[in-house]
Amino acid sequence: MTDLTQQTTYFTEDHEWVTVHGDLATVGITRFAAESLGDVVFVELPEVGKAFKAGDEMAAVESVKAASDVYAPITGEIAEANEALVDAPETVNEAPEAGGWFVKIKLADADELSKLMDKATYDAFCANEA
Repeated sequence: MTDLTQQTTYFTEDHEWVTVHGDLATVGITRFAAESLGDVVFVELPEVGKAFKAGDEMAAVESVKAASDVYAPITGEIAEANEALVDAPETVNEAPEAGGWFVKIKLADADELSKLMDKATYDAFCANEA
């Protein structure tokens, strides 16, 4: 069983980050993803209350260079969406792993976190992609 008493950050191969505190997970895209996209001009967020399974398309982000889906890294229900991104999508570039978060998800299965990468593993993964 995953220990949910401490705040921990995990990463996916699709370049999403997940910071868990208790049974709530904050999700966004990594700095690597934001830099790869270029200037973000539009963010589409899911509705609060919508449920997703790990791997489902959950949100979308568009930049001057490309459009990309954001995938649910874990199974759960959207508890909150960062509506500030609708009016200020550039926040994703300015603070992708802080104020540029996309959603908060109520965890359905904390054991799914064991399938995600820690920071060191993610950094090595990105180095191999560069």
